[in-house]
Amino acid sequence: MRFTIREQTFDLSEVARLYPAAMVRTGMGDEETQISLEWVDTLADDAVEIARYAIFIHSTDNAVSSFFYETREALEIALEDLSNQLA
Repeated sequence: MRFTIREQTFDLSEVARLYPAAMVRTGMGDEETQISLEWVDTLADDAVEIARYAIFIHSTDNAVSSFFYETREALEIALEDLSNQLA
């Protein structure tokens, strides 16, 4: 099975991990780190600055593809499209 995100096509059999995340500022310059959406939804407070959102795809050959979204709504639309492709 194949799926596409932003005109990049992947073979599901070659995907080791696929997950959404929020990117937060670490406080060290422009550095960002990823955290789970569950953490954002349950534990984040006003002090946490979400810079953007992303979908990460780790392939079986250890390559990582990252797709960034400026808003949670844009991420949710991309995830819905991905879900429809994998259904």
